[in-house]
Amino acid sequence: MIRFKSLGSGSSGNSSIVEGRCGTLTGRLLVDCGLGIPILAEQLGEAGLAYGQLDGIFITHEHSDHVGCVLTLALRHRIPVWLSEGTFRAMGEPELHGLLRIATHDTPIDFGGFEARPFAVPHDAAEPLHLRCSDGNHHIALLTDLGHGSPDVAAYIADCSALLLEANHDEDMLRNGRYPVFLKRRIAGPHGHLSNVQTTQLLRMLQPGKLQRIVAAHLSKENNRPEIAQAALSMALGWHASDIDVALQRGGSPWVQMGS
Repeated sequence: MIRFKSLGSGSSGNSSIVEGRCGTLTGRLLVDCGLGIPILAEQLGEAGLAYGQLDGIFITHEHSDHVGCVLTLALRHRIPVWLSEGTFRAMGEPELHGLLRIATHDTPIDFGGFEARPFAVPHDAAEPLHLRCSDGNHHIALLTDLGHGSPDVAAYIADCSALLLEANHDEDMLRNGRYPVFLKRRIAGPHGHLSNVQTTQLLRMLQPGKLQRIVAAHLSKENNRPEIAQAALSMALGWHASDIDVALQRGGSPWVQMGS
């Protein structure tokens, strides 16, 4: 069994939990810490978990809406932190007192109940890595920040049964919105964030019939709406719009589970 849940997703902060079970082993990994200690504790509690049950923290990249409270959380509860060398340097090489674990592209990490495999993505950060996770029978992936769906990215998620996948903005809303030009260019650029259209293009690169569940994530408060993202993704997949879950900034998403 493997499952995931967004604890909150958007420009104000991002965090997700992955839980896997294989035989008698259960592993739990917190992915990103952008919500702040009180909200994160509340959301973990609503998911039926506590900090003491975490086997690790994985930081995808150094932007503040993903790093957030990681240093406080890790040091207070003695939780190992996985991140790339580039992310570690971009964070100023903080002292983690023995909790630092360096992650690299395509090198699997064993969390007991599941394996996590980091992979590189195109985003405007030092060395961003996102995750494909597997319990041996089922595969899921979490991708919340990338500027375009490259063939390399598609290859890592092609056979996944479930995805937490960025659908950041509607292109017309971004183009006609109030953001300054430089920010619009950054968001829409090849190392910015996926638009709804780009997300649908990436979905069409996946293996037919494999995907069973999807959660649209990192929606822009200014430049997207859940119903717009759901309509775009459902059309690409041939699903009903209500079949597309959306990770909200406050409250995240429901649990998505593969296997039993």
